[in-house]
Amino acid sequence: MAYIVHGATGAQGAPVLSALAASGHTPVAAVRHTKAVPAGTAAREVDLLSADSLAAAYDGAEGVFVHLPMGAMDSAAQARAVVDAVSRVRPGRVVISTSGQIVDQPGSPLQAAPDSPIMKLINGVIDSGVSVAVVAPRLYLENLLLPVVLDPVRQDGVLRYPLPASYPVAWSSHLDVADAVARLLLDTSITGTVAVGHRPGLRGPDLAAAFSSHLDRDVRFEAITPEAFGELITTLFGPAAAPVVDLYRALNAQDDNTISESNSAQTVLGLQPRPVEEWLKELAV
Repeated sequence: MAYIVHGATGAQGAPVLSALAASGHTPVAAVRHTKAVPAGTAAREVDLLSADSLAAAYDGAEGVFVHLPMGAMDSAAQARAVVDAVSRVRPGRVVISTSGQIVDQPGSPLQAAPDSPIMKLINGVIDSGVSVAVVAPRLYLENLLLPVVLDPVRQDGVLRYPLPASYPVAWSSHLDVADAVARLLLDTSITGTVAVGHRPGLRGPDLAAAFSSHLDRDVRFEAITPEAFGELITTLFGPAAAPVVDLYRALNAQDDNTISESNSAQTVLGLQPRPVEEWLKELAV
């Protein structure tokens, strides 16, 4: 029986596809266009807005990995379609990634609203009665590979990012998240929300030190404002840069963006996130 992987040609789904294949299981890429899937990989065209399309893909599946595409204007409709499809055909397991949205800190200003698409997705799948687990990363290390961030590191030895130098973050890579997702797809005894990221949180100088060691040059951290970061990324993201700026404004209003020990992947799964220098080496940055 197969495991359905949404976003299998993207940053989140591709590592999950690889992790499942490496462990001897059969992953199926659920994508809009199968031509984008590497040769030799099982794939199925799906419409994330169509419950009928999704139900056909999920029917008989051992497990499903799903996340809502970042910045999608129709994410609420996508969440409804996934919940409808899961409720109809009841795959053996569903693992949801929050894609960095915070769902496990009730009372925090950063907690996703109850009527947000991600919470409707999570609660809807839980209410369907299928076996479900949620993977909750915070900030992705891959953000540091954006040209507007990485180029100054290489050229000037300065890592600029829109957080204070003393601000701890539970950074994780897409590879770390994929490790957790693959484990949770295969081990249905674990339910609930599993937070993924470094504990204790890493600060700006910690990141700079890892880059310094990896690149064999001095790298220092420099905090910039969310607005300054927005100006840098607008050339890359266009209007989609606005919610990113809003996110970093919200983060700057808090003391940290970290995870608790009790539901961490370290505690629940025994998985440690890659050290930043090891991650840089693995990606050949």
